[in-house]
Amino acid sequence: MAFFSTIKKLWGGDPAAATSAKAQAQPGAQPISPEGQLDGQPDGQTVTGQAPAQPKAAATASAQAPEPSQAWREALAASLSTGRAKISQWLGVLLSDIDSAGPELWARLRFLFATLSVPGAEAEAFINEFAAWAQAMNLQKPEDIRSELRYRLILALELEQEQEERTSIFKKFAQGLAQTKARFATGLGSLFGRSGGLDEAFWEELEEIFIMADMGSDATQKLLANLKKRASNMGVTEAARFREVLSAELEAIFPLPKKPKVAAAPEVVMMVGVNGVGKTTTIAKLAYRARLQGRKVLIAAGDTFRAAAIGQLEIWAARVGAGIFSKPEGSDPAAVAFEAVDMAQREGFDLVLLDTAGRLHTQVNLMEELRKIKRVLEKKHPGAPHRIVLVIDATTGQNALSQTRLFHEAVGVDEIVLTKLDGTAKGGVMVSVAITHKLPISFVGLGEKMEDLRPFVGEDFAKALLAE
Repeated sequence: MAFFSTIKKLWGGDPAAATSAKAQAQPGAQPISPEGQLDGQPDGQTVTGQAPAQPKAAATASAQAPEPSQAWREALAASLSTGRAKISQWLGVLLSDIDSAGPELWARLRFLFATLSVPGAEAEAFINEFAAWAQAMNLQKPEDIRSELRYRLILALELEQEQEERTSIFKKFAQGLAQTKARFATGLGSLFGRSGGLDEAFWEELEEIFIMADMGSDATQKLLANLKKRASNMGVTEAARFREVLSAELEAIFPLPKKPKVAAAPEVVMMVGVNGVGKTTTIAKLAYRARLQGRKVLIAAGDTFRAAAIGQLEIWAARVGAGIFSKPEGSDPAAVAFEAVDMAQREGFDLVLLDTAGRLHTQVNLMEELRKIKRVLEKKHPGAPHRIVLVIDATTGQNALSQTRLFHEAVGVDEIVLTKLDGTAKGGVMVSVAITHKLPISFVGLGEKMEDLRPFVGEDFAKALLAE
């Protein structure tokens, strides 16, 4: 959605944009007339297996409401013209006295976008998609409406790395790690609080803490070796200062995901993982993120051994405004991959998210099937798959580590998405995966909502785990 560059300009303190915002708030000023309206069908959809338009939600978004009051206009202008306004402050004005996703909110959004000289068709696309989602997900609570709108704007405006949003994500991440931290806290607290140096008893106690946190024996030994070396390099010899050593090591062991080289669209992402880890909903959340960032997304239902998997992806594609390619249950998964990429190339998709089976019939080897899909993709679209993403469930502890090994040996995993972190005390498996396989964790699941799939930052993990 290119019109967001206008908002970025204004939030960055552009004088002309600020003047425009103030002028729009003056008595008698009228918002710029929309250049057109969409029918409510999200872009990125095609006629083949695509999500249907949302006529009821679109009609709701198109409903007329009284123009925002002069006091409200002035408050919005003041918020927007103070340089890089905090999104919480800006949303506070936009949603003041709003308790439902209805005509009054649509009118305020239209006024905001018109104030910023947003093309009417693009403004209507944003509003209609938000209205369709609010209806589909039955968003009724003001806090849910605020949360959803915030997430959409943050992604569209590329604000995830801004300090305010980083702080918000960190709080959510710390909550997700609460059970894991509780398992660490008692042991580490007494360890860091003891007097004396880093003697053999200290290292033995630390080893026990790591194993109890489900890091595993091999990963624990590697981590202890690294910590001894780092403590020596930092000149730390006392237990009281060891927290800073552990924090620095935890930050360092998580590699950053590599940006894939995509010579020609579409980017193809092959999603792998055993059944039950949350792969289907992770695909939906990734598609949702990409859609909000302006990408045209196709979901390919490659798990043809489970009818439920195909049906679930079709429902999610409709909800998030992504394309969907599927074939009947029992079809060749490699054929699904081939034809999905062919469709994406013909119809201009930017991103293909390919689901794969997590368990096949006993006469078929899962890993060999995945290798076949990978070979077919490479032949169809040189360079594909550009990323192979493994989804693992944090609650399974050391089983997640063995899954990582098996999938990585079979097809070469590029990055990991760790789900259900908010419901487990076994978050130490993140350290095991990183230190054993040196694979980046790109996202972590911190809840059931679309916005609860968040980028993983090693620094945040260390801070959340070791905060006093």
